Amino acid sequence: MSFFNFQTDKKVKICVIGDMMLDHYINGSCDRISPEAPVQIVDVSGETYSLGGAGNVLKNLQAFGCEGSIISISGNDDISRSDRRD
Repeated sequence: MSFFNFQTDKKVKICVIGDMMLDHYINGSCDRISPEAPVQIVDVSGETYSLGGAGNVLKNLQAFGCEGSIISISGNDDISRSDRRD
């Protein structure tokens, strides 16, 4: 049963306007709490990055078969500058 009733002969076109984000997930296990503060000590086993914010919306629309485009702006910080050197 489909919740969306898209016509099969037409491609749905949607433009997403919003903030682009990069989500950073750190995976691991926690076996203890720090004795200095009430924080977890995590044994990191991996990390992943994925689109967040408006980028996630666009990714989900494309998964439904929509033709999507996005309008967003970039900040003026070290991370968003194209001339950044690592």
